[in-house]
Amino acid sequence: MSVAEATTTGAIVYPESDGQPMAENTLQFRWIVTLQGNLAALFAGRADVFVAGDLLWYPVEGRPDIRRAPDVLVAIGRPKGDRGAYLQWEEGGQAPQVVFEMLSPGNTLSEIARKFEFYDQYGVEEYYLIDPERGDASGWVRRAGRLAVIEDMNGWVSPALGVRFTVERGEVRLFYPDGRPFLTFEELAQAKAEAEARAAEAEARAAEAEARAARLAERLRALGIEPDDRV
Repeated sequence: MSVAEATTTGAIVYPESDGQPMAENTLQFRWIVTLQGNLAALFAGRADVFVAGDLLWYPVEGRPDIRRAPDVLVAIGRPKGDRGAYLQWEEGGQAPQVVFEMLSPGNTLSEIARKFEFYDQYGVEEYYLIDPERGDASGWVRRAGRLAVIEDMNGWVSPALGVRFTVERGEVRLFYPDGRPFLTFEELAQAKAEAEARAAEAEARAAEAEARAARLAERLRALGIEPDDRV
């Protein structure tokens, strides 16, 4: 680990990489990028919401061995901006309120359990575990000081994000508070192209209708009838 790849506070070095890949496969990677991008877009108008993907979070000053890198984290009340790591004591003591993890084929039960214990211990308010391969999702929300399981994720709305989940027919989907679905960049580009095509078609139809009206007006004038006088 070079100095450029670590944050140093005093004599203590907090590595900015855990040496692990961001994702094990393209499906997991696509989910991480899609979630981070859509959540960043959701809070684009707020300067006090920080959204990151695969960023190491250090909750305890002086303990670089205590850390996790959630696939996606959301810290409400913290300013936007680039960071090499999320050092909680430099973030006003604020833990990320919401974290997401994408289940990968290489995850073991003990690893999943350790992640849950970490998020439970260090103050995460909402924890979501998504299995892209199986199209399933689990969630926990903090109640009475502990993360408690969400019994039914289908239709669940995140208290902190306002994002709605659906889990149906082997597919997990997320929706903005206004009902729009989370989309990949490819889907966004396709939706934009389709919207532009519909707008161009509507404009062409309007222009054709205007041309027909103009032709009709000319015929009426040729008969000595002013278009505005017809019944």
